[in-house]
Amino acid sequence: MTPIGMDTGQPQKTDNIAATSARFQSSASSFKRLGRKYPFIRYGVPMISLTVFGAVGLGQLLQGSKDIAKVKDDQEWEIIETRKALSRTGPIEAYKPKKISMEEELKALQEKVDINNYEYKRIPKPNEGKSG
Repeated sequence: MTPIGMDTGQPQKTDNIAATSARFQSSASSFKRLGRKYPFIRYGVPMISLTVFGAVGLGQLLQGSKDIAKVKDDQEWEIIETRKALSRTGPIEAYKPKKISMEEELKALQEKVDINNYEYKRIPKPNEGKSG
């Protein structure tokens, strides 16, 4: 005695696969029909979706690279701070600018340059340098 279910199991699978492939072919043909009737569905929607998803994907990639660069820069600053005792503005307690006024700078410049004693020097013209 053999069970009935074993003999009829194989044809049911084949029928199921055939039905699925027929359904798939009918949906593909309906898509082609829609593509011919409405070309925007066939060409426009994929183009717009590629553009939008590509822009979003590139934005994610760029943001990721910016985050990595920021973390790397922060790590480098931490290393520099620990080695040389620096802050973000420069060495700690190392730079103290002098208070300088404009009058003092003018006096120092006038001492360096004497505008009353000068000598005329002739600047050669562009044609004079060439001998022909």
